[in-house]
Amino acid sequence: MINITLPDGSIKHFDDTPKGMDIALSISEGFARNCVALEMDGALLDLNQPIEKDAMVRLLTVKDEESLEIMRHSAAHVMAQAVMRLYPEAKLTIGPVVEDGFYYDIDMAPVSEEDFPKIEEEMKKIVNEKVPFIRRMVSKDDALHFFKDDPYKQELISELQDGTISLYQQGDFTDLCRGPHVPHTGMIKSFKLMKVSGAYWRADQTRAQLQRIYGTAYFDKKELASYLHILEEARKRDHRRLGVQFDLFSFHDVAPGMPFFHAKGMAIWNALLDYWREEHRAAGYVETKTPIMLDRNLWEKSGHWENYRENMYTSTIDDFDYAIKPMNCPGGMLLYGTRRHSYKDLPIRAGEIGLVHRHELSGALSGLFRVRAFHQDDAHIFMMPDQIQEEILGVLRLVDRIYSTFDLGFHLELSTRPVKSIGTDAAWDMATHGLKSALNAYGKDYVINEGDGAFYGPKIDIHIKDAIGRTWQCGTIQLDMSLPERFDLSYIGKDNEKHRPVMIHRVIYGSVERFFGILIEHYAGKFPLWMAPVQAVILPMNDDLIDYSEQIRKDLEKSGLRIDMDARTESLKKKVREAQIQHIPLIITLGEKEKESGTLSVRTLDGTVRYGISQKDLLEKALTHIRSRRSDLIQV
Repeated sequence: MINITLPDGSIKHFDDTPKGMDIALSISEGFARNCVALEMDGALLDLNQPIEKDAMVRLLTVKDEESLEIMRHSAAHVMAQAVMRLYPEAKLTIGPVVEDGFYYDIDMAPVSEEDFPKIEEEMKKIVNEKVPFIRRMVSKDDALHFFKDDPYKQELISELQDGTISLYQQGDFTDLCRGPHVPHTGMIKSFKLMKVSGAYWRADQTRAQLQRIYGTAYFDKKELASYLHILEEARKRDHRRLGVQFDLFSFHDVAPGMPFFHAKGMAIWNALLDYWREEHRAAGYVETKTPIMLDRNLWEKSGHWENYRENMYTSTIDDFDYAIKPMNCPGGMLLYGTRRHSYKDLPIRAGEIGLVHRHELSGALSGLFRVRAFHQDDAHIFMMPDQIQEEILGVLRLVDRIYSTFDLGFHLELSTRPVKSIGTDAAWDMATHGLKSALNAYGKDYVINEGDGAFYGPKIDIHIKDAIGRTWQCGTIQLDMSLPERFDLSYIGKDNEKHRPVMIHRVIYGSVERFFGILIEHYAGKFPLWMAPVQAVILPMNDDLIDYSEQIRKDLEKSGLRIDMDARTESLKKKVREAQIQHIPLIITLGEKEKESGTLSVRTLDGTVRYGISQKDLLEKALTHIRSRRSDLIQV
């Protein structure tokens, strides 16, 4: 008799050797229809795999997170089978699951997205056949013989250890695979092929170039539709395209991965930094600045020369080695060490918007999201151990205020000590307890990522959610027990003895460039009034009104508005439309009637037009809206 213990503690008894599906059916047929795989002794297994001894089993259904990955891997096999039916000369390589989907690398004649409909149609046939996935265990020699005509599978099998090797068969198709898979192809109900690109076999440019076909799959059609909608929204909001459309920034071959910000982009940039400085002054921070290039001895002392050298840009000056800083921290350590500190000085909160450079591979560069030169809104907080909780709480409250201004939700993740780390158990326990206590006092739910902290200390990662539901890791709060030790930092305690300070690294924007790009996509270029690069534009209705309009423009500009004038000899309708396309919040039209009455006609982004508005009333409403940094559309 085989005894199977389920997660709720109940025990199922089987006279014969059961399979996972037998266990599922013993619960109910409806439950079994939604079962995907099982977990036993920490391993994921197929439902048709026999269980030959007493075991604790967890049955995975379509609602479990692991099930989606299993199904997507099965979908990769279905796609490969469809390709082989349509292109019999193709040679398969590997087909892993990736974030949001899967891909398969195939040696075949080039295909394009125009070929996707016929591949998807063949995939639908395979799905409708409800072909079971059957696992076969064979010897290494048998596997080599089976794939004798496929050099890629031959290479992969040759690298495996001797012993049995698992193959998976679905009808007329067999692939080399560890598994597990869904019970049958009919469970792959909602899928979509996404794109195709070139890829070298094993990322080696000297080897064959393959066709990498990407796809995605979901258990539910609504989830697939929602995902495709988000992708379409993301395409419309692509900051690289909007950056050009709104004249915000550009990239040039003379400085790959290093953005050039235009005048309109700098208006947004300065608005972001002005806000950052205002909030940080109110939170008790001082602002500092450290050099962009520092000598090798400093980077050796900090550990970067040994551990981060390949990502750093270096130079030799007067026979000495220097490096452009990839981060601001070592300079911050030097600033702290310029004078003696007492416990009465602590905490010290020192912020720096520092320009850093890191060498990223050219293929990884992506608009403002991945660059080689960027500004970090760093801050280093030096404190005593009993100040950890309150300082972490202070950072979390500051994070909340700043992100809420941009209508960005967020969630928190606590990452604890990794296997490879430095520092004593006592120091790690103190630091981790400090972070947990602060998070508990803060009262917002958080996730613990065991073993995912930095080598020098635990950390809190802050993931923001944008307008279309995507998440981005921007802010982070890290406790560091290494740099204060390396730089021999100290303070004089109440006992008149030297003590080592505890230090926090933290960023909120993260990379200012990346945060800028996120905001472009979050707002789809329709920035709140306080951030808008052009807050208002004046449209004179004829050439005779240009001088009068220019005087009004100057008056409004002196009062603090970023305002332009469009004096082109184009129709008013066209100029209004172009201003709307540029998402200018306040469109002011001036005709003879407005000149005579000394008033303004103002159109807002929701299409509302108000006539007879005084200059004073417009300024009062606009400046109040700007000062409060409201994110809603202004009404006049």
